[in-house]
Amino acid sequence: MKNAFKEIALGFNSLLTGMRITIGQFFKRTVTVQYPHETLPIPARFRGHIELVRDPETGQAKCYACKLCERACPSDCIIVDGAKIEGAKKKSVTVYKLDFTKCSLCGACVEACRDAAIRYSRDYNLAGLRKEEFIMDLFAKLEAEAPAAGVPLAAPARAQPVKTEPAAPAPTPMPQPAAAAPISDPPKREPVKVDAP
Repeated sequence: MKNAFKEIALGFNSLLTGMRITIGQFFKRTVTVQYPHETLPIPARFRGHIELVRDPETGQAKCYACKLCERACPSDCIIVDGAKIEGAKKKSVTVYKLDFTKCSLCGACVEACRDAAIRYSRDYNLAGLRKEEFIMDLFAKLEAEAPAAGVPLAAPARAQPVKTEPAAPAPTPMPQPAAAAPISDPPKREPVKVDAP
């Protein structure tokens, strides 16, 4: 009998606790956001896909194609290439592609970059119908944002390859054997008639 009263008391206490929480939440201000007309502030530690950082002095990408991020990526989703610009001390990035379909947002590339030339973007509302929409050319994106950032478009500089190797001599053509005469079909023979003895 004592156990029955104890269970009733515990159940009633649980009911009162639940009602207290429900009534307390009922009178609080609603936090529903009418997305996409309203959005909540993005947390400071949000990790979107990576993007190139613009050098504030030159207005160009800080990246000089050292390829540390490419080597550090465990998913093999970054392709970086660069070229030496005439008069520059370092290489300049010319290609920076990210295959976001393979990226795990692990941050190994951002940690590996010595010059803080890449960072996490604040893009979060990414949707698409084709895989190709998520293979991003980050260098082209940075160049397209240059006018909006107030960076004057520089005249296209002539890029020089980093390593110039002497051109190999052209191979001498090997003499071709004379073409053999086509084999003609053997002449047709008439059947030989043999007289019976």
